[in-house]
Amino acid sequence: MSKDYEGFSDGNLNRKAMNLKYAIGIDVSMKDFSCCLSVINNEQEIKVKATHKFNNTVAGFGALLEWVKRHTKEALPVVFVMEATGVYHEQLAWSLYAQGQSVSILLPNKAKSYLKATGSKSKNDSIDARGLAQIGAEKKLGLWIPPSEQLYTLRSYTRQYQSTMETHTAMSNQLHSILHSQFQHKAVVKQLKEIIMLCEKQLKEMEKAIAKTIKEDDVLNTHYQHISIIKGISLLSFAVIAAETNGFILFDNAASLVSYAGYDVVENQSGKHTGRTKISKKGNSRIRRILHMPALCAVRDDQPQFKKLFERVYERTRMKMKGYVAVQKKLLVMMYYLWKRNEAYNPTFNIIAPDKAGATRDEHQINDGLIKQQNY
Repeated sequence: MSKDYEGFSDGNLNRKAMNLKYAIGIDVSMKDFSCCLSVINNEQEIKVKATHKFNNTVAGFGALLEWVKRHTKEALPVVFVMEATGVYHEQLAWSLYAQGQSVSILLPNKAKSYLKATGSKSKNDSIDARGLAQIGAEKKLGLWIPPSEQLYTLRSYTRQYQSTMETHTAMSNQLHSILHSQFQHKAVVKQLKEIIMLCEKQLKEMEKAIAKTIKEDDVLNTHYQHISIIKGISLLSFAVIAAETNGFILFDNAASLVSYAGYDVVENQSGKHTGRTKISKKGNSRIRRILHMPALCAVRDDQPQFKKLFERVYERTRMKMKGYVAVQKKLLVMMYYLWKRNEAYNPTFNIIAPDKAGATRDEHQINDGLIKQQNY
């Protein structure tokens, strides 16, 4: 035996690999979901133990747990990994969470990018399930925490409000076009006006429902009173941010929040080539949409830290929209810190977004480690 192997016996060189963790990848559709159960060992080898397809029903959820129990003989950690596929995954995720299971939910674009990097070219339910199981086995994923009932209700209200507002805008534009055309059809004009009136009525109802939900919840109401001191942050703006971020409970730092909202900066530079630097926009578009008007108000009302940030970015880029986007990002990060610290906004209190947020960098930075997690 060479000197390189002195001190090692044949038993050590041929020791048996130990399994470390089970991962169940689940690809969910409306009627059923495909599952792949894999296990990873200390040699970083991943083996598929079993695959199966279940009905996306309460009976199917029970059958899934029985199937997992039969194929997980060793006392190892088990994690269920699935994509956020609209609303079809929600009942399964809630059911597994209620049974005390560890559940991780990935954004579709993240899962897609990961699988693409592994060389996977084909796509079907079983392949996606196997890929999700591989991700769960190889990586330590954050566990999913379901939103509280109040935040879940608030999310439903704010999304319905946005949908109704989009319908109202579309019908208003159509009516404007018809009223200025050569030929006007009274029946069409009448229907459009009725739809617009109905939308306006529904918008008022949703506004009342949103206000009631926040007012009746002590935690939400306290945070709203603290954050709404910022000029431009209305009740609706606060409600959308709180609902879409689940009360910021899933975010350990501001950088992950910035990425979740699609405000993270993407550079395009290689060698002598320098391309356009922009935000990714790969995130929650509802957050970016609702922060547009607050950013305009924050700059218009001459709030020092927001106004100065806008002026610096505009002076450097000569593009007003980039300045407003920087303010949007800073508003979001400001709301995050105020929520986590459970403090009211103070105009002299200044923060910056994390390093990846480039456009909002300022003079001082707050350590995320100093921020204590709230229960809500």
